[in-house]
Amino acid sequence: MERQILMQNQMRERQMAMQVAWSREILKYFGAFFTVVTVGLTVGAIKRKKPFLLAPIVPLGCIFAYQIDSAYGTLIYRIRGEAESIMMSEHDRLDLPHGTPTFDSIEKARRARSSLASFLEK
Repeated sequence: MERQILMQNQMRERQMAMQVAWSREILKYFGAFFTVVTVGLTVGAIKRKKPFLLAPIVPLGCIFAYQIDSAYGTLIYRIRGEAESIMMSEHDRLDLPHGTPTFDSIEKARRARSSLASFLEK
């Protein structure tokens, strides 16, 4: 049992590391996109004297800030803290529909599926 818990924890850590690495990779691409768009819109707004062309920079800047926070900031710690809070004070939100599966419910579903498969074969 202890080995299984350790294995599951290692898998969880690897998945989280992959998510952080994914965020950092996405940040590189989005950062390049954001830079090109910001420079292009700024030049266009100055040349055409239309300041409304700068409007898309605001939502793109919010997305960029989120990506930075996700890749290098404290977003993961805040999410973990919120998850811990939910687990402590709002545990009823985590209940599964029809409750936690039991051995009997799994066996019942397995038997029903195998009897259906044998019925369809006939």
